Amino acid sequence: MPPDPAAVTSAAPTSEPGRPGGRDRRWLALAVVATGMLMTVLDGSIVTVAMPSIAADLHFSPTGLGWVVNAYLIPFGGLLLLAGRLGDLLGRGRMLLLGMAVFTAASVLAGLAGAPWMLVAARALQGVGSAMASAVGLGILVTLFPGPGERARAIGVFAFTGSAGASLGQVLGGVLTDALDWHWIFFINLPVGVAALAVGARVLPRERGAAGAGGADVLGAVLGTGGLVLLIYAIVKSDQYGWACAHTLGLGAVALLLLAGFVLRQARAARPLMPLRLLRPPRVWGSYTVLMLMVAALFSFQIVLALHLQNVLGYGAFRTGVAMLPAALLIGAASLGLSARAGARFGEHRVLVAGLLLLVGMLALLTRLPVHAHYAVDVLPPLLLASGFGFAMPMLTSLAMSAAGPEDAGTSSGLFNTAQQVGMATGVAVLSTLAASRTARLSAGGAGHREALAGGYHLAFGVGACLVAVALAVTAVVLRRPARGQESVA
Repeated sequence: MPPDPAAVTSAAPTSEPGRPGGRDRRWLALAVVATGMLMTVLDGSIVTVAMPSIAADLHFSPTGLGWVVNAYLIPFGGLLLLAGRLGDLLGRGRMLLLGMAVFTAASVLAGLAGAPWMLVAARALQGVGSAMASAVGLGILVTLFPGPGERARAIGVFAFTGSAGASLGQVLGGVLTDALDWHWIFFINLPVGVAALAVGARVLPRERGAAGAGGADVLGAVLGTGGLVLLIYAIVKSDQYGWACAHTLGLGAVALLLLAGFVLRQARAARPLMPLRLLRPPRVWGSYTVLMLMVAALFSFQIVLALHLQNVLGYGAFRTGVAMLPAALLIGAASLGLSARAGARFGEHRVLVAGLLLLVGMLALLTRLPVHAHYAVDVLPPLLLASGFGFAMPMLTSLAMSAAGPEDAGTSSGLFNTAQQVGMATGVAVLSTLAASRTARLSAGGAGHREALAGGYHLAFGVGACLVAVALAVTAVVLRRPARGQESVA
């Protein structure tokens, strides 16, 4: 349930989000926040279909190519929580603009890269900018839109960027790679970023933040950021080293120790980086749990299905992007319009359950995807159920931000995005490892190349369905509908 509108209104802008011009500029501010978030989400997936072209052009080694993705994910996921708190202290509007500027400049450097190390370094800088920009987006929205109805619409737009952005990235990546070349998947960010910065400088909130009230928790920042970076690094490299090797287990143990120290520090710090009270409401920590399970299955679905289309069915980059387009459109329609109305009529809990049920059905159908599949008969029907993501994501966003007051909105926003990134990295690593192991066993047993690949992908889809089923169970037990009169009308 969203925080008390009166409490939020007292700290939210009452006549403008940025400079003089009235409340209508809030919607321009929403457009800037959504554009920044869409750019960062797109860039996480847009390289997927361009990877073969990048490898051939820059002569990446097989192991080095993975760093085109990992160099982006590690700083992105590791810095979100710190960036969110710094946004609370220094001003969320300033943090968003600075992050978009860093991301846009890094995109130009990535497009100009002529060697593997240059592209990897630019991708890491993109990850830093993405963390700075996306960490505070939700925090800006919950202070700009205190009313439940308008907040539901704003969150729907924001959720669209997270739920449909990855699929749109694959479509755009395929089109740009085939029509031009891979450099343009990065150059496309320049005009969009410059336009968003120009508008954002006029309409985003100019709050001063709370920097003068004690500053940030430096020790907590070191422990939390170090723990998250190590954890995400260990996860994304597990497909190379294995889950049971000393490299993965050792780094994972150090990361967990750092994160445990971070939690202890937050319980004692005078001005914690992440106030633990934000996690006390069951609807908040429960929503984070469901979020991590869902994105672990769904982001992996988008990657694994793209691999199935290309490696088993022989689709090219452009055709793969177009094949995934129905899912992106349906997710967008659900996020932008249908979810807010459904939530207002039936309640967040019921809409969330319905969305998760659709996703279980989608992944279950994909486990039966044949080697010689026909798109209209075998691929399209499961994609029609992808709208469940568009229904579930806005409900989870509203639940996760339900305890966020104005002073902690940036921290809660960073925490939400951190949970999403950790879930995504874990899902990709686990499902891709399971798929590769299954493929190797089938190949050793005499199965053909495409049959073995399909068998591995089927296992990944099946495990993804199980993850969403567990998310359904958590939703039923922890996020059950509250008593009448306490239900959100978002």
